[in-house]
Amino acid sequence: MPEANSHDSRQLTAERNLGAILDGAERLLQRGEPASISAVAAEAGVSRPTVYAHFPDLGRLLEALVERTVRRTMAAIDSAEPDSGPAADALRRLLAASWEELGRHEDIARASAADLSADAMRRAHQAARAVIGKLIERGRREGAFRTDVAASWLETSCLA
Repeated sequence: MPEANSHDSRQLTAERNLGAILDGAERLLQRGEPASISAVAAEAGVSRPTVYAHFPDLGRLLEALVERTVRRTMAAIDSAEPDSGPAADALRRLLAASWEELGRHEDIARASAADLSADAMRRAHQAARAVIGKLIERGRREGAFRTDVAASWLETSCLA
């Protein structure tokens, strides 16, 4: 029984540290300060080895920060009810909700655009791509969206 409690305690500490690291990185970027592992550790109130235990490098940390921002944006997208009403109206609502949320995180967008690869950005935005892709397919069936270009191009256009 003590082992289970010890494991639970370590898990809670790891989750708390992960949140503190991501929050610290976000605060640095919001202030326009360069994010480095050392700076993030200091801002988060954890050691550098703790940051490295969660992220092997700054790129993976930034990718996780983008993924968290996308999750927050997905909540805004869900509130826009992309499955309701005509696809064109749903897309307008989706874009308005997502861009409003993303506007709060311009600092993260700048850092990730400068420091992350296209593959990392694609991975981080996969959930958003799935929702947009589903909406585009529905809009194509309704005759509201173009069919003469690839659906992936339309997805990318929405994200851009």
